[in-house]
Amino acid sequence: MADESRIKELQTALQQKTAENKAIADSFKVEDGVVIVDSAQKSAFDQNMKDIKEIKSLISGLESLESVEAWGSQAAGDSVAAAAAASEGLREARAQFKSVGEAFLQSDEFKSLQGGRNGANMPSPFQYAGSLTTSYNVKDIYSAMPSGTPGQFGSIQRDPIVIPPMRTKRVRDLFPVRTTSAAIIEYFRMTGFTNNAATVAERGGTPETFAAKPQSTMTFTGVQAPVRTIAHWEAAHRNVLADEPQLRSIIDNELMYGLRLQEDAQILSGDGTGENLEGVLETTGIQTYDWSDGALTPVPDTKADAIRRAATLSFLAYYEPTGVVLHPNDWEDIELTKDSNGQYLVAVSVAMGGEPRVWRLPVVETPAIAEGTALVGAFGTGAQLYDREQANIRISEQHSDFFVRNAIVVLAEQRLALAVKRPEAFVKVTFDGAPTAP
Repeated sequence: MADESRIKELQTALQQKTAENKAIADSFKVEDGVVIVDSAQKSAFDQNMKDIKEIKSLISGLESLESVEAWGSQAAGDSVAAAAAASEGLREARAQFKSVGEAFLQSDEFKSLQGGRNGANMPSPFQYAGSLTTSYNVKDIYSAMPSGTPGQFGSIQRDPIVIPPMRTKRVRDLFPVRTTSAAIIEYFRMTGFTNNAATVAERGGTPETFAAKPQSTMTFTGVQAPVRTIAHWEAAHRNVLADEPQLRSIIDNELMYGLRLQEDAQILSGDGTGENLEGVLETTGIQTYDWSDGALTPVPDTKADAIRRAATLSFLAYYEPTGVVLHPNDWEDIELTKDSNGQYLVAVSVAMGGEPRVWRLPVVETPAIAEGTALVGAFGTGAQLYDREQANIRISEQHSDFFVRNAIVVLAEQRLALAVKRPEAFVKVTFDGAPTAP
């Protein structure tokens, strides 16, 4: 094996040369747009850059030598071809499926900290640009489990075949999403529509004249949707900067997941006061339907029937419904509804395919909506989400007495706005009770 102490010496020399060049660069002067550089400083700067490249090359070579020595020490029975194929499959899978935490650890923003050697304050936040579909339910596997207070973790272990992680569908997934650079979204909310479209004769009347066309009427109200911030943070020991699997777990399993849970709640039930969004359920003008108003005969309406009747109200308002949001307990009741022979009704006549659906509509089950309430609507045309800042991650030690305690803050936040442009496209369903005889 290559001498690890030699690598550390080279890394120390590399840091020293880099610091020297930074000091030289800070001494450069700019006058009238021209950089004034002393010839001796320029010569020293160039020599340092040459040394830096050479030292980096030596470090890379020594590290490669370690890998080659480890490979060469394998038992004779090991399949080199199989190991190479597994390694290649792992690289391809990891390149295709990255969690938010993994992408963060590979970002330039995080790498600029140099494992804590450059401090614990990121110069700029990391913003995740990939799909959040593969961002959740990612678990890290360690070579040894910690006992008591976790003080040390082993190296991360990954299988060559990586299956894309699955996550629960979110309320956000039902809406179209746009980006914005504004702090306030101004839009027109449609509060009424009278459709007078009709067939028209070319001529009519006495004497005959060209016929006038009927006029439809639409009523609009100007509304503002402020951009709101959703954020939270978690404290961690500074050592997690070097302990990357643990840091990734904090980001993926807690911070990013927590943002999405609160985002669901704000989109649905934000009351519009203070720093809250105005959620769909709190928007004036949405339609309502009570389960108890359903049909009593030949058999009383079920919760699934109430959803279908609410969908009809959306259709009658000229908006085709595109989704349903339900509390898990209400969705459980619908899925477990049986006929007189004990057969599940949802499995036979309501659901289509493996995706949760009711009456051809995709279902989002989330505790963000109150039990006993459902939301049916044309999410694609009735409202619009605006992302001012997508979910981003920042790290700092400048909080309270964290600096002297070797602690850091990992902060996750996002900024967004919600514009409910056509309230009639949504129907709030209340499961107040099955229909009964008056």
